[in-house]
Order: sequence, then structure tokens, then C-alpha cells
Amino acid sequence: MRPRIVVFIPAHNEEKSIRDCLAGLGDQSLPKDIELDVYVIADNCTDRTEEKALEAGEEFHLNLKVLVTENNKLRKVGALNTAWKYLYGDVLDLYDKKLTPFQEFYKQSIKAILGMDADSRLAPNALTYLWDDLMSARNIGGVMAKYTMRMPKKKSFLSKDDVHYEEKIASGEYGGPISRWWTHQQKQDMASWLLDLQYRGGSTYVLGGQATLFRPEALQDVVDRNKLDGPWENESDVEDMLLTWQLQKSGWKTLISPHARCFVDAMRSYHTYREQRNKWKSGTVDLLTNRDLNIRTRHTGKLWRSQAKTFIDLIVRLIFISLVAVSLATDQFYWNWIWLTPIVIASILNMMLAIKTPMHRPIDVILATLLISPEIYLWVNLVTFSQVWLEKLSANSSNGWDKQYAAEAGKTRSKLVQGILFCIFILLIAAFCCFYFRDYLTSESVKTVIQPYLMAGWITLTCLTVFEMLCMLHQIWTLRGRHKA
Repeated sequence: MRPRIVVFIPAHNEEKSIRDCLAGLGDQSLPKDIELDVYVIADNCTDRTEEKALEAGEEFHLNLKVLVTENNKLRKVGALNTAWKYLYGDVLDLYDKKLTPFQEFYKQSIKAILGMDADSRLAPNALTYLWDDLMSARNIGGVMAKYTMRMPKKKSFLSKDDVHYEEKIASGEYGGPISRWWTHQQKQDMASWLLDLQYRGGSTYVLGGQATLFRPEALQDVVDRNKLDGPWENESDVEDMLLTWQLQKSGWKTLISPHARCFVDAMRSYHTYREQRNKWKSGTVDLLTNRDLNIRTRHTGKLWRSQAKTFIDLIVRLIFISLVAVSLATDQFYWNWIWLTPIVIASILNMMLAIKTPMHRPIDVILATLLISPEIYLWVNLVTFSQVWLEKLSANSSNGWDKQYAAEAGKTRSKLVQGILFCIFILLIAAFCCFYFRDYLTSESVKTVIQPYLMAGWITLTCLTVFEMLCMLHQIWTLRGRHKA
């Protein structure tokens, strides 16, 4: 048999997106003498995913097969392992069925396995780039494409007289200003992450499930070493990160491709974004703190430093708000122009990131330079960070996949409006109290008591701000390179 690449695409009710995903595979130019086989796993589907996949496979001349799962309780992990067992056999089969000679030949012909999400699409030639990167060294276990979020088309381009208006809006292909803004923030966040990884040599602590090419021997190594029935485990909400750590523990390199690109869908609203990031961050914290898994990676220190950096971001803002509020209430606030230094540095950093983000818009660069978008986006992530650690410290566990699916399906609603109203209510009460008790708060006796605490707070804030400025200057230094997001 000729050597081949096989593609695993888990698809749960993806009738609207599966055609575009398969169209991207149909666009690929394959490496010389390599064949491509596509396996779509229609996972617990209640729509026409299977039918749409077969139609698209025929349309784009793909060698495609649909595997159907029923009552799969392991979601994406179960779907991926279903495809693995179909090709490599099921070690848990009670009858210990052996592969036929044809199946053995076929298994030996598989030189790479591409894991993809059904709502992602490879850019032209991406598969060739991934193949070349994977085959460049024997010890490379997986190579991930660089991800770029697809910007929704302007909703205003659609005529409301269009008979398919509601259908097109529901497809997610179009969006309003807010959804487009959210998409760019995620795109810029991803660009920052990719640029940082490339600056540090291209090694990654997570091979994203949207588009990663694996070496089959590396996946089999994970199965054998951990006594699994498939490479993917359900022990974490971030199964792709867990698999990456297991590959690294087994001595395999995990890299990002400098050239291959994959276009993925972003979360279009505050609520869906928060649930997705809550799942990601919660899964990361679980991996870092779960001693039962006994897995460490060369990136563990980096991940802990990232957690510490986010904590410092939160503390700096809380201290600053508290100090300014108390200083104003006690008439001890004094402006200093040196405070503009970290703001200017942050503005330069975010402007550079916005410019380096693929397919950016002028408005994105302007909002980034003014620090409007970065600060709003950061506060959303700080809220998520706080929620994740509070749940971790309180030992409350929740299923991140269930929450994300429920949010995307519109079964749950955001509490953003209630939160904003609550903050406004607290601010109004604080302002009223400061005004009502102004004579007491501005008296010399109160100032004398408060002044030492204010001084200690400003000194602490200054030290933390200097540290953050150094971090930003280092990031600006790394962005000067030729790397592309």
C-alpha cells in the first residue's frame, strides 16, 4: 500500500460546518506519493451531519468514511478514540479480535494522523507544511498549525428582505460589531501566544485539537505507556493539553508549524467566550495541581509564571482602584506625570500586537493603541481567572464541556448585565458615603491614620508596576523579530 495520512474529524451536530471543513481538505496539495483518507466521526448526532459529510466527500473527491457513534458519553475524546480503535483495534474487545491481513497492511501504511475539529478549515498547502515539519526529525511526535480566528462578515451586508436572512444569521457566518470585536480580541490573544512560542523555539505545551498532525508511533507510545485503549483521555477538560504532556513525557517533541495555518471559529459573545475560557483555564489548573496524573512538562514553569503574572495583573488593578478611591475620599490624591510611563509602554506593546495579528483592521489597531480593547479583554480574563481559582480552592468541580455546549446552544444566559448593574450600585453607594461623610473623612485625624497605609500601598503598587513594565519591555523586545502569527 502507498503511505497515507488519515484524518480524524469528530463531529457532533455539525451539518452546517462539515462541508467547509472538508472543502479545506479537498484544496490540499498532498506530498508526493502520499494518499489521504478522511474519517468523520458522527458523534451522537441528531441532525444530518453524516449525510452532509458523505455529500461533501463526493463533491471534493475525498476518500471519506463516516463512523457513527451512539450513546458515547466521552464526547470528543470518545469520538477520537472510536476512530483510533477502528484502525488500530480495540484492546478492550472481549473476543480479542485480531486485525485482518488487509487491516495490518493498512495500519502500516499510515504515516501520520491529522486531528481536526469540524468547524475548522486548513489553508491551502497547510497539510504539506505540516507533513514536512513532522518528517523533519524522527523524534517529533506532533506538529500543530497556527490558528487564526475567522472574522464574521458584517451583518449589515445582508438584506433583511433576503428569504434566507434568518438562516444565514444562525449559521454564524455573519455578525454585528460586538461579535466582530470579540473575534478580533481572541485573534490577537492567539497571535500573542503564537509569537511567544516561536520566539522560544516553537515548542508548545498544547497541540490544539483544531488541526494537529501526529506521528502514529508517538500516539501508540502514549497508549502503551499509560495502558490506555486510545491516545485521548477523559481525565481533563483540556484533553489536547493532556495528550501533549504525555507525548513530552515519553520523549517526543511537540511543535508549532511556522507556515501551516488553520482557520477556526471564535466565540462570538461574552457568555460563550467565558464558558470556553473557563473550561480551558480550569483544565490547565487541574493539570498543574493534579498529583494523581503525575505528569510534568518542560513548560510547567512557564505555565505557573503565566498564572502568577495574571494574579499580579489582578492585584495591581485592585490596589490601584482602592488607593485612588481612598486618596480621593480623604483628599490626599496627588497626580504624578510619571504614571503615564506604564500606560505608554502598554500602548506600544498592544499596538505592535495588533499590527502583527493576521488580517487586522485599522479600528483594531486604534482601539489597541488607546488600550480600550486590551483592558476590557483583560478584565474579562481576570474574572475568569478568579472564578477558576475560587472553584479550585473550594473543591467545587463542574463539567466544562457541558457548560460550553449549553452556552453555545443558547441554553444558558450571561450574567454580565447583572454584574455591571451591581458594580454601578456599589460605586453609587461609595460615592454617596464619601460625599455624606466628607467632613469626617477629610479631617486631620483621619488623614493622619490613613496616610501610612496609603504610603505603603503606593510603594507596593510602584514595585509591582515596575515589574510589569519590565515584562512588557521584554515582550516588546521579542516582537521585533521576523516571526509571524
